Amino acid sequence: MIAGIISDSHDHLDNLRKALELFKQRNVEYIIHAGDFTSPFTRRVLKDFQGGFVGIFGNNDGDRVLLKTIYNDSLFVQPYILTLCNRTIVVMHEPDVVDALAASGHFDLVVYGHTHEPVVRNVGSTLIVNPGEVCGWLYGKPSAAVVDLDDMKVEIILL
Repeated sequence: MIAGIISDSHDHLDNLRKALELFKQRNVEYIIHAGDFTSPFTRRVLKDFQGGFVGIFGNNDGDRVLLKTIYNDSLFVQPYILTLCNRTIVVMHEPDVVDALAASGHFDLVVYGHTHEPVVRNVGSTLIVNPGEVCGWLYGKPSAAVVDLDDMKVEIILL
């Protein structure tokens, strides 16, 4: 299974569209959003994705009640744990406990956002991925990630 990972979209609908187009080209079946949608209207773009979707709230997600309603209850508080393709994944926004989660040995993949900078690394056998910022507001380099959950290979893609 191919998963697309995004974070820190901060209402940048054009870059969300670019991410979805690149995900479509790479046969992404599931999207994980690591927080900071910012506004409920981001759903206008993400609703067009035909696969699975899960996201967590970030520190800039203000109207959590409306976001949760608009996203049909597919948004959660952190940490959120899910299983895809027999891989146990934990999704965070802030990086504070990422290394501890990875070192625990309980997870195959730890996903986080918040820093707006892409990261791909391992702690033991656990893969850690921060897809960077979809918005491009902070560093001017909008990005996303694609992970093949079968072989745990990651690609950071520039939008």
